[in-house]
Amino acid sequence: MFDFDLIKDLYENLSERVDFAKSILKRPLTYSEKILYSHLFENNFDSEYIRSKSYVEFSPDRVAMQDATAQMALLQFMMAGKSKVAKPTTVHCDHLIQAKVDAKKDLSVALDSNGEVYDFLESVSNKYGIGFWKPGAGIIHQVILENYAFPGGMMIGTDSHTVNAGGLGMVAIGVGGADAVDVMAGMPWELLFPKLIGIKLIGELNGWASSKDIILKVAGLLSVKGGTGAIVEYFGPGAKRLSCTGKGTICNMGAEIGATTSIFEYDENMAKYLHSTGRSQVAELADKFKTYLQADNEVYADPELFFDQVIEIDLSELEPHLNGPFTPDKATPISEMANEAKKNDWPTKIEVSLIGSCTNSSYEDISRSASIAKQAIDKNLIVKSDFTITPGSEQVRYTVNRDGLLEVFEKIGGIVLANACGPCIGQWDRHTNDPDKKNTIVTSFNRNFAKRNDGNPNTYAFVGSPELVTALAIAGDLSFNPLKDVLINENSEKVMLDPPAGSDLPVNGFEVEDLGYKAPGVNGRSSDVIVSPESKRIQLLTPFPEWKGENLTDLKLLIKAKGKCTTDHISMAGPWLKFRGHLDNISDNMLTGAVNYFNDKSNLVKNQLTGEYGPVPNVQRHYKKNNVMSIVVGGENYGEGSSREHAAMEPRHLGVRVILVKSFARIHETNLKKQGMLALTFSDPLDYDNILEDDSFSFIDLDKISPGKKISIEINHRNSNTEIIHCNHTYNNTQISWFRAGSALNMIRENEK
Repeated sequence: MFDFDLIKDLYENLSERVDFAKSILKRPLTYSEKILYSHLFENNFDSEYIRSKSYVEFSPDRVAMQDATAQMALLQFMMAGKSKVAKPTTVHCDHLIQAKVDAKKDLSVALDSNGEVYDFLESVSNKYGIGFWKPGAGIIHQVILENYAFPGGMMIGTDSHTVNAGGLGMVAIGVGGADAVDVMAGMPWELLFPKLIGIKLIGELNGWASSKDIILKVAGLLSVKGGTGAIVEYFGPGAKRLSCTGKGTICNMGAEIGATTSIFEYDENMAKYLHSTGRSQVAELADKFKTYLQADNEVYADPELFFDQVIEIDLSELEPHLNGPFTPDKATPISEMANEAKKNDWPTKIEVSLIGSCTNSSYEDISRSASIAKQAIDKNLIVKSDFTITPGSEQVRYTVNRDGLLEVFEKIGGIVLANACGPCIGQWDRHTNDPDKKNTIVTSFNRNFAKRNDGNPNTYAFVGSPELVTALAIAGDLSFNPLKDVLINENSEKVMLDPPAGSDLPVNGFEVEDLGYKAPGVNGRSSDVIVSPESKRIQLLTPFPEWKGENLTDLKLLIKAKGKCTTDHISMAGPWLKFRGHLDNISDNMLTGAVNYFNDKSNLVKNQLTGEYGPVPNVQRHYKKNNVMSIVVGGENYGEGSSREHAAMEPRHLGVRVILVKSFARIHETNLKKQGMLALTFSDPLDYDNILEDDSFSFIDLDKISPGKKISIEINHRNSNTEIIHCNHTYNNTQISWFRAGSALNMIRENEK
């Protein structure tokens, strides 16, 4: 078992720290607050931190990185001048395995094609004291839940779905690589003290309703930005009835509502999961500190006094949902899907059904889905769509295979993919005869942005529970409602599917032959990091230039992005993942997915120096070659989606200096700040409408930047008209120093000298 001494030390100090916080705040605390105040970098505060206003320094217990983000995070850490990580850290090789044939073949191809990346990550891990999880070991978030997450802890991870660990009572927050470097270097980690959203669950799930449906409904209620800057804390009698992995599913997809993280308090189902996954010592210790691993009773009695927003959901009335297409917050109860599909002209034939991913790949998910698949066999039903299964970890895969569940899927034509992200993140070499045809897929994943899964803008992706997705695979029809609709079997008989049944934990316990973990060497410091100078995949970094304190003038408009502009639009995944360790090569995808406001086209913008139109990266490289700085303008919730640091690093690398938008997604705004970018929002959102294609921008008072002070920009239109607009920013003094230094990393390195 990992980290028991760390956990023991934390619990021994927990009561003292929480009691001290309560003495300062002079009120009861939510569970989230207990964790936050017990993880302050220095426990010497004398007044309450103000939600959404106070920047606070924390000391997380651990760091986790997936292989795509780890490349850039570790390249940055190598520049920090440290000999070893200061906090327990792991790297997980799950993102680079492309789904194409099946688990065995796809893993073999990945080991060959990504060999130099895996060698780099393993060698860096060995040198700096980092645990290394090999390709095939599993998806980072499931592995974390099975091995590292614990009640009352705090961790950060370079992936937005790090929040999965909230299912085991942990404050787990997705960050960019530069934030991870702070923690790995032993420095304080800064976070704007979050708001608190309380979700009270009453009643009990029944029939076809699942934990997934809870977060699908919440996403519909709050929208993709409704959780921004907030921790979502679930409580109530309904919460206690959910399995630990079910809680993880809910927390995991909290990333899709922009939440800082989501969390459940410690309870008996978490204890069961800890015992089942070989961590009985942790459960026994947590039981002793149970009152500190939940909110105070006064919070539950009158939640409106302690949360910024309270939502109540009756699980007994909850209906299965499908969310989509093209956004994870468009929530439709399954009873309404047939009408919605007809009204919106969505293609109803389901081409592919996919279950698994970091959120729905537990033993419980697979066992409940297998119960539906077995009905197809027993009731002589033909499965109408292609069907894939992605186990969350090698431990889960080995166990469900032992228990005969994978065999059930294979009997209905299901293909078991590698223990990796695969189609969920665009790592899917999908076979299709007509890529231009509108088509529908259903998944148990989280994200369904256009082109997310297969790179095809004509694919309509809908998100549901794995058991509902399995039922829809059998029916092959988006409008099918398993609660009331019949199917015709091979004997021309009308049959109905029974509700799913399964076990949250394996009756015979988990089993695995090889977890896929490799500990760092005892004398790793003397080992070499493997990077070929000729590599097209890995490129050592050079520092970004510092800001000399002057007003930036004559910045050219690179693009005015129209509509949704997520991290996928700014830095696409899929095939581009292979360049995540090579900043210059991956910068060739910068903003290629963003829609140009002036022509409604992607990857086609005007070069103001030549008057010609060209791809966004090409135009920006031309600006950089001619020492011309530029600005990107965008709309609401700019940077929504993943923690993808490249969405901030690529513009910085190519010479974009300013991102000016109506509003930012939390992680992306932080990533921009860390890289020495200027992240601004319109004081008047209507100013967005006044930005013209040939505009240039000059700052008036940037040289006087200070916390809370607006920044003024003169916009020069081609018709010789000028106007001055005012912009807001959220930089504090520390973050301003990052901007002055050229990046946060530049400051760390300078302090090490």
